[in-house]
Amino acid sequence: MSLARIWKVLRKDFAMGPRSPFFLYALVLPVVLTVLFQFAFGSLFEPKPRLGIVDAGSSEITAAMESAEGIELTLFDSAEELRRQVEANDLDAGLVLPAGFDEAVRDGSRPPLEFYIGGESYASNRIILTVTALDTIREVEGGSAPVTVEVVSFGEEGLPLTLRLVPVIVFYALVLAGVAVPGSSLVEEKEKGTLMAILVSPVKVSEVLAAKWLLGLVLTFLMAVMTLLLNGAIGPRPFDSVVVVFVASLLTAMLGLLVGVISKDSTMMFGLIKGAGVILFAPVLWYLFPNWPQWIAKLFPLYWIIEPIWQVSVMGEPLSAVWLELGIALAIVAAMLPLIVLLARRMQARMAAR
Repeated sequence: MSLARIWKVLRKDFAMGPRSPFFLYALVLPVVLTVLFQFAFGSLFEPKPRLGIVDAGSSEITAAMESAEGIELTLFDSAEELRRQVEANDLDAGLVLPAGFDEAVRDGSRPPLEFYIGGESYASNRIILTVTALDTIREVEGGSAPVTVEVVSFGEEGLPLTLRLVPVIVFYALVLAGVAVPGSSLVEEKEKGTLMAILVSPVKVSEVLAAKWLLGLVLTFLMAVMTLLLNGAIGPRPFDSVVVVFVASLLTAMLGLLVGVISKDSTMMFGLIKGAGVILFAPVLWYLFPNWPQWIAKLFPLYWIIEPIWQVSVMGEPLSAVWLELGIALAIVAAMLPLIVLLARRMQARMAAR
């Protein structure tokens, strides 16, 4: 195998790449999805802070919260129901105001204030509700804050929807650049007869496949890293994120090579990609719906690269926390290699027979 010949084929593929719609989609779609998702699910449409109050004494605080702009207020008759709503994350926060609360505040008695916070509430909503509540109490008292606020948080802190959508955007970057680009490039050369012309030269079929694999690897790596950067999800350990993206690129580029070797023409390639699309995309759903049983996601091959990207880039875990997933991903790559070699020999034999 000649590195010089591999480089010549790879350089030709990059030069001709912009003529392919898959190549252009791989470059443009992650950026477009990032802009759309950030616009649709970002700060523009963040929900208003949702506050619940149990008021046993017609407090002035309740009246002030009712007139406050930008806060959705719900009144409850019992503290138990309020607590249940906050625990279920149907409310961002809840206040329990006992009878005589205002009078105790004005007397300087410093009464305790029950203030519940939902575990999946936005940090911005927590700040808004906490500051608004304290400012309202100061107005009732006429001076500095007269109460001690104990914040009770239920459940784990939730992630913004924009971050939960990162696996979706990264998935498209991986599949388009890693699977569709090398696969379509190889199939296109079969259909146009340029692959046969190349193989008549000193270039070997293994060198052509290596060049196609490197095409997918380089493009996938660059687009996946760019996608994480655009979404602010490169993580606190950029080197670790780069490592997991590289392993993901190895796997998806190998899948693209497998699709290209199997497919006799574009129709067959499109059918394979569409048919396998559900299987490839399936593990991404578990990041949108984290309450689903996680073991099911492990049945799908791309889970073993999406999970490390999620844990390292989004959740900030170290590389040591995902060594098992990365090992399984590399094992899948190694298992596909002999299959691709076998199919490549059959492909070459069919082309020689023609």
